[in-house]
Parts: sequence; C-alpha cells; structure tokens
Amino acid sequence: MTTIDTPSADTAPAACHGGPAATGPHGYSGEKEAHLKRLRRIEGQVRGLQRMVDEDVYCIDILTQVSASTKALQSFALSLLEEHLRHCVAAAAAAEDGGEELNAKVAEASAAIARLLRT
Repeated sequence: MTTIDTPSADTAPAACHGGPAATGPHGYSGEKEAHLKRLRRIEGQVRGLQRMVDEDVYCIDILTQVSASTKALQSFALSLLEEHLRHCVAAAAAAEDGGEELNAKVAEASAAIARLLRT
C-alpha cells in the first residue's frame, strides 16, 4: 500500500495554490527527468507508427502499436494524477484555510479523472 506524503502548510509550494497556469514546483517536479524520458519513449512509439504507415505495414500490426502507445500514455497520465493528488491536493488539505481550495483541487482532479475515463 502506498502512503501519502502530506506537506505542511508552511512547506507547501505556492504553485499548488495558483491553479493551472501556475509556474514553479509541481507534484511531478521531483520526477521531471524520469517523466521526460518516458514521454520521449512514447514519442518514439508514435514516430514508429508513422514509419509503419509509411512502410505499408499490416494494419493489425499498426493497431497493436497504437494500443501500446495508448496504454503508455494512460500509464503516464495515471502517474501524473497520483503525483497531483499527493502534492497539490494534499497541500490544500493541509492548509489552515484550505476548505475552498481543497474542494477546488478535488473537483479539478475529478474532472481530470473523468477526461481520462472518456478516452
């Protein structure tokens, strides 16, 4: 089972409180290089799809690669969502006056989950 690290209100980065346009340390910042590496690998998969189409590869083989690329993106999205919950939502929960902010962060995460489920 995974534990949730809850930052204190004093140490919570301000970016958590600034909304989607905020800059600065986000929940994924600690794993930024790993995320970029993962996204580059996904980019390579998508370029592989382009190459497969260009080389007239059998359609079922292309669809198999589409499925793999889709699953890789979904896995990345879930990882990012988990980091958002651990960092931004947890920071809002720990804030003294975080009631409204917590509700907003939970609603924001719920909407992101709904978008992921629609895909």
